[in-house]
Amino acid sequence: MKWSTLLLAGVVAAAVSSAYAEEKAPPALNFTMKSITGKDVNLADYKGKVVLVVNVASKCGLTKQYAPLEDLHEKYADKGLAVLGFPCNQFGGQEPGSEAEIAEFCAETYKVKFPMFSKIDVNGENAAPLYKHLTALETPPKGKGDIKWNFEKFVIGKNGDVVARFAPQTSPDSKEVMAVLEAELAKK
Repeated sequence: MKWSTLLLAGVVAAAVSSAYAEEKAPPALNFTMKSITGKDVNLADYKGKVVLVVNVASKCGLTKQYAPLEDLHEKYADKGLAVLGFPCNQFGGQEPGSEAEIAEFCAETYKVKFPMFSKIDVNGENAAPLYKHLTALETPPKGKGDIKWNFEKFVIGKNGDVVARFAPQTSPDSKEVMAVLEAELAKK
């Protein structure tokens, strides 16, 4: 092989490698999860959007947060916000239903249209890899560590960085959450 052919092959390989690196999902979106209907969802599909990840439950004192979550979805989905709900039964057994029961409850009671996923664990050995990643990060204002209760919220920016983590009692439409969401949505 000629030296020029090898050089050209190296340039092509570097370009392909660079293009692949640009396509690769950021760590917080590098997961495939099951939708509430059992379909695989590649979270990389949300790359370039602001993503609000929430562990949810149907029989919790905070369940009423479904209403502002759906309001956020309705108001900001076309502006680049994706609200993702992850049912979890680890806190007081407050999400005992099947996926079908959870989907029916959410649709009938709160008219939820944002994407819902299959029930998962968010803490412990059996925690979903997404949540193992999210809880390992030192994310303001809450920091890292286990999920404390239902309706804890993570905001992933358009660039794929986890930019905020909010306690369960912090409403999705609170000043604190809205400030982060609107700042991230405004970014190019």
